[in-house]
Amino acid sequence: MPTDVYGGIEVLDPHYDEDFCAEGPWVLALDLSLLCFDGDHTAFGCLFGVRNTAGWDPVVPARGLPSDASAGVLRQYEEYRNEWHSPTWATWKELRDIDLGETPVGVRGLVTALDTADSALHRLYWVSDVWNASLVERFGVPPLGGTPVAADYGEWAVGDARLRYERFTRRQAIGPGSDWEHVFNVMEALAGRFGAEGVRLVVYFD
Repeated sequence: MPTDVYGGIEVLDPHYDEDFCAEGPWVLALDLSLLCFDGDHTAFGCLFGVRNTAGWDPVVPARGLPSDASAGVLRQYEEYRNEWHSPTWATWKELRDIDLGETPVGVRGLVTALDTADSALHRLYWVSDVWNASLVERFGVPPLGGTPVAADYGEWAVGDARLRYERFTRRQAIGPGSDWEHVFNVMEALAGRFGAEGVRLVVYFD
């Protein structure tokens, strides 16, 4: 069953005044459902440590909700409180400064298997110093080398399946061209008005 993400992008109101604005200094600017990435487990692990099968050093693992979360985020969170897990948050400054060249700890690469006869059949196999056991059981030892240590990155076919072994970094998971590019573009644009620490992403999962 896939894990889905919820939450939103908040901004810090530069004109906040407790006597004028009772709801708090942070305002929900955009609900994440408008930029929804259901089941994007690779990015969830990379950013938040959720469904982290690759062993990423997550950028912002489970910090909880911000103590001053916006009223818009709190309303959604409280409505389904018992269904959420792993709430966390990150400012645009933190996300902007991610080293996109980092790889998961102990991982040499990723094998992607796509069955051309059934485009819905798409599998990912993380590779360390030995070939992934599930990969070998289904497709045999890759013809790139007896071990990942000796193998070159490349592509090959097994029946109707096309397989590709490649180095995998944060750039592939969350960088330009990924689904998360839209979230980051919105946050970057808002930071032009509110500052890099005046824009933050708040998320939680089901």
